[in-house]
Amino acid sequence: MTMDKLEIKTGIQVLKPVAEVFEAITDPGKMKNYFISKSSGYMQEGETLKWKFPEMEIEFDIKVGKIEKTGYISFHWDGAFDGEQTFVEMNLQQVENNITFISITEKSKTNNDQGIKWLKSNTEGWANFLACLKAWMEYGIHLREGAFNPSQLPV
Repeated sequence: MTMDKLEIKTGIQVLKPVAEVFEAITDPGKMKNYFISKSSGYMQEGETLKWKFPEMEIEFDIKVGKIEKTGYISFHWDGAFDGEQTFVEMNLQQVENNITFISITEKSKTNNDQGIKWLKSNTEGWANFLACLKAWMEYGIHLREGAFNPSQLPV
């Protein structure tokens, strides 16, 4: 990353095996428990999906890139609401038995006011994704439920 480009990097450990975490991220039935309200399908390499979030009326096009069941997921999406696609990579790494470290990188935006707004918003979003995933996978808790004020969300 250069100083003229911004990039998001975040991560967390989940006390579950890589295969279970991978399925929780790629299976829309499981993703509904912590992230989206609807998906047009399972994340498979080369597919274009539509994701809907429970707190927003809009849908996002997700262009699934490379998928490896051993722990790699990638896709392009317009998570910045500006019509520009960004590239998201998720790496799942076994730390110990039944412990997975998930790292997420989203690339990139220009280092300007709009880019900084994206950096703030999507860094918060990916941190929320990881916390909600962890809470649901480890404790069955649905952190997203009732967490957002719709009047403060992008349209």
